[in-house]
Amino acid sequence: MQVGMKTTCALAFAGLILGLSTAAYADSLSIKTEQGKVQGKSINGGKVNAFLGLPYAAPPIGDLRWKAPQPAAKWKGDRDATKFAAHCAQNHVFDYMVFQDAGPSEDCLYLNVYTPADATEKSKLPVMYWIHGGGYSGGGSDEPRHNGDFLPTKGVVLVTINYRLGVFGFLATSDLAKEAGGSAGNYALMDMVAGLQWVKENIKKFGGDPDNVTIFGESAGSFAVSTLIAAQPARGLFAKGIGESGAAFSDVLPTDTLDTRLKKDDEWVAGLGVKSLAELRALPTDKVLDASKAKKGGFPPDIDGKFLTEQVPETYAAGKQAHVPLLAGWNRDEGSFLANGMTADKWKGMAAGLFKDRAPEFLTLYPGDTDEQAANSAIAYGSDAFIAFGTWKWLDAHRKTGDSPVYRYHFELRALPSKYHPGTFAFHSDDIEYVFGTLDTRPGETVRPEDRTLSDQFMSYWTNFAKTGDPNGAGLPVWPKYDKDDSLIHLDSPITAGPDALRPRYEFLLKGMPAFRM
Repeated sequence: MQVGMKTTCALAFAGLILGLSTAAYADSLSIKTEQGKVQGKSINGGKVNAFLGLPYAAPPIGDLRWKAPQPAAKWKGDRDATKFAAHCAQNHVFDYMVFQDAGPSEDCLYLNVYTPADATEKSKLPVMYWIHGGGYSGGGSDEPRHNGDFLPTKGVVLVTINYRLGVFGFLATSDLAKEAGGSAGNYALMDMVAGLQWVKENIKKFGGDPDNVTIFGESAGSFAVSTLIAAQPARGLFAKGIGESGAAFSDVLPTDTLDTRLKKDDEWVAGLGVKSLAELRALPTDKVLDASKAKKGGFPPDIDGKFLTEQVPETYAAGKQAHVPLLAGWNRDEGSFLANGMTADKWKGMAAGLFKDRAPEFLTLYPGDTDEQAANSAIAYGSDAFIAFGTWKWLDAHRKTGDSPVYRYHFELRALPSKYHPGTFAFHSDDIEYVFGTLDTRPGETVRPEDRTLSDQFMSYWTNFAKTGDPNGAGLPVWPKYDKDDSLIHLDSPITAGPDALRPRYEFLLKGMPAFRM
């Protein structure tokens, strides 16, 4: 009898514990935001909780097309947060950009939150806020290469966002300026700030620390990070910045003056056959996108007078940017596209055409005495002109006036050939899957042990920086500050560190560089 009673009590106690743990598990997937309750899902074998497709602003459709983002509506009951929302309407940009949602839409101002499964409202974990690349004209928060299955296991909360793209993100016309009190454009940048404001209001519920947010992005996302650090409307919404391959210090993604943009965009709208702003807003999404393909120069950011009041480099030169720790760098072969068919004769001819009487100095820095040497120099110069030089100028500017630690990297491990990237290069965007631990999402590529090791080191460096403003930590090679001797880290197999050997190239380009266009 006593044995039976003990067994019954033990089973009852076990059932109680199981019930409590199940309830706690269910509670961790149900979060009450300022807009309403959301129900997420468990991923990565239960290690991470994902809350997908959360609205951070009202749908920018109808009368809200080409307006600053407005607050998201509240709802009653539980909102399903187990599926990605639509990525933002866009023309085709790159073949390797694939999405996990049902399709594109202008109703796209949503974000995703990934948290460690054991995170609670008291955890106060650092927050990493990802801004995707794509030339401000393509991409989305649900590309598999930056899924949130793995980065949160390093002790952070990850947020990935959509923002308006291309014509929908940056159109600036006289009518729009008149409607908005004199400014127009930069809706995409405003979206990013609206997402950060949502994080400030809500992320504590997911276990994040609203006072310890790191903005990070690649390519156009890195341009955005450099811009948000300079922009007054973003001030106080983040504590650190990480830039991967890009900065608003070059003409690759130029920032127009408002007058220039109004003239160009007014001319473009005149060709659409509409007679009013209401008619322009009523045009179907596909018609606007199709017409935007032919616009020379596309739809870049502009000095609208409110979000941006001057060119970004001017803000840094005056020390008026946010004084936050910065980690930034680029990949060895950002300009791999210039290597195709390059010969010594072609290279020397290109040098003479681009740099005229400075060609001999150029060829000492980017030599081309043999076809192989010319191909390597073409990659080096293509990398500098496309991404590296602008990113270097950003790092140098923030080091001089930012009153904060700066860390610089050079990613050098060459990937094996894959479906979209033939050849062995550390190509543009190659770093993304290393940062997110998503190497297995690459189609047709063999992942080597050294790739996995470096990816884990990437994730540790990035999350350490998000936690403390210093990427260094136990078990990692030392990453020196980017200080007087220009020290940087070489992310390769193995990792090394030391003074910059390439500064003479950038000092040469400072004297004058031809405008670069892809």
